[in-house]
Amino acid sequence: MMFKKKKYFHLLFLVGICIFLLCISYHANAADTDHDGIDDAQEELLAEKYAPIFYFEKEEQVYPVAIEYHLSNSNLNRSTEEGNILIDPSPSIEQLSLYTNPEENYYLDNRKGTINDTGIIDDYREQMKTLGYTVYCHVIPQNEDGKNFTIIQYWMFYAFNKATLNVHEGDWEMVQVVLDASATPIKAMYSQHISGQKATWSQVEKDGNHIKVYVARGSHANYFRYYQGKLGLASDIVGKNGKKLSPEDYDLIVLGETGEANHPSEQKWIDFAGRWGDFGGVQDELRGKRGPYGPAYREEGEMWHTPLIWGNELPSVQNILFKLEWFFYHFVTIFLILAIISILIISFFIYRRYKEKGIGPRISSLLYIDGFNAKSIGNLLCIIGIVIAIVSLFFPWYTVFGDIQAGSYRTPGMVKLISIDGMEGFKVNLLETNSGLVQLGAFPLPFSLLIGIGILFFILGTIGIEKSSKAGRKYISRGIKFLVPVILIIIVILLLVNFVSQFLGGFLGGIDATQDIKDIVKRISSSPIGGKERLILPEYGSIHLQWGFETGAFLLLLAGILLLIAGVLEIVAHESFFEGAKRKL
Repeated sequence: MMFKKKKYFHLLFLVGICIFLLCISYHANAADTDHDGIDDAQEELLAEKYAPIFYFEKEEQVYPVAIEYHLSNSNLNRSTEEGNILIDPSPSIEQLSLYTNPEENYYLDNRKGTINDTGIIDDYREQMKTLGYTVYCHVIPQNEDGKNFTIIQYWMFYAFNKATLNVHEGDWEMVQVVLDASATPIKAMYSQHISGQKATWSQVEKDGNHIKVYVARGSHANYFRYYQGKLGLASDIVGKNGKKLSPEDYDLIVLGETGEANHPSEQKWIDFAGRWGDFGGVQDELRGKRGPYGPAYREEGEMWHTPLIWGNELPSVQNILFKLEWFFYHFVTIFLILAIISILIISFFIYRRYKEKGIGPRISSLLYIDGFNAKSIGNLLCIIGIVIAIVSLFFPWYTVFGDIQAGSYRTPGMVKLISIDGMEGFKVNLLETNSGLVQLGAFPLPFSLLIGIGILFFILGTIGIEKSSKAGRKYISRGIKFLVPVILIIIVILLLVNFVSQFLGGFLGGIDATQDIKDIVKRISSSPIGGKERLILPEYGSIHLQWGFETGAFLLLLAGILLLIAGVLEIVAHESFFEGAKRKL
């Protein structure tokens, strides 16, 4: 009996030990080392479950990299009123965590290059194969209106930002997935410059649960479709024709929270409140040339600490805009396909006309020039007008020149600030070193393509015309079309102040400076045909402005007028170019 009791207690003891070990194992696996209310193991699972697939444009030069690469190449500096002070030429992650006040202007300045050269990009490219790719994940619970959510953020660090409208060392971008209380994904938000876009889960392209992210060349703004970026002022070039990074291609590191004891020692850089790139001067902040804050301090910390509030304030993507952006992205291809189809159709009708009653001895109505008469003069004027219209494509249509004598945008005399022409559309001068004119918006207005194909259709349309009155109507129609670009330019200049206000609100800062720029643009918009003016503005001192239509626009205007006159002459002449006859088949 005693033996049975001992055996029973021994068995009970073993069961107790097993339960104890299981409890220890459970608590170990259910650890919440960052104290955010979500088990670390659960964070790992969520991070891996929704890890993005990144699509890059074919000319992208830098990709997501571990912050250690940037840190190993950077000096830790501080910007003060007296100048820049070197704090440490070889800062450590431990040291970065000591600087937690963003107002103290600490920054990491990459020694490999500056924003005015390709040194940083070149160094990264040389080491890219050994560096690999790294994406950081931050999982955080949020409560909004009594409802619980889980936000899964993916942060990407790029060594350099070489966008069309701004250039700076270091670049932090982020995309996030929002789960509801039942752990069901309901929406996603992608960062773009200092803003971004949000989409419902059904609008997000996915491979399983892995969200697809289309990264703009140079700026690394994140888009929901490969064909986005055409409608904005950011001049973003997006595509899926370059490198593709799937979750298995990059290291995924789950981050803890800010504050001591809320993350492992190798993640202490999270607390660094300085800039991840050169600080520069006041004008560099205005121009977007200053390095960005780290994840925990982006948008005054809102993106990190209250990501749901940040994301809900973003504009929503619209399915109708997706279709419009798709059209603009493929515009040239669509236009050329339609042009080829149209040419084939026109050629078919020309052939049928030829078979039925001929196309006349001179083929095109434009070639019936025989003496000093209304018909001949009309055709001659039409030919001259067509040649002038083609020549107009190679000259500027509208320009704005400025001489800014003070401030951050001081110029070396009179320089071209805005240019509109038939070959490259609307371009602006950002007054950057070695920058020149850049296209405003990634979609150029292809006047040259439209006018060129239009002229080809016009010439084909004159083949086989029998009556001068019919030719005259075609000439008038083409003449009006030549006037359309000039009218559009006037409309653009009238609305320019609205475009500039949107641009300044989206990319620049500094209330005084932006108001001065708006004042300049208002003067131009108030007299779209042209003018000269001298302004005195607080931020820029004396400014000399000169704007108006240029040679190309006057040539196009002349071409339109000549074709209108030619059309009237042909209608007045009311002659037959040739007598069509039924042909034997």
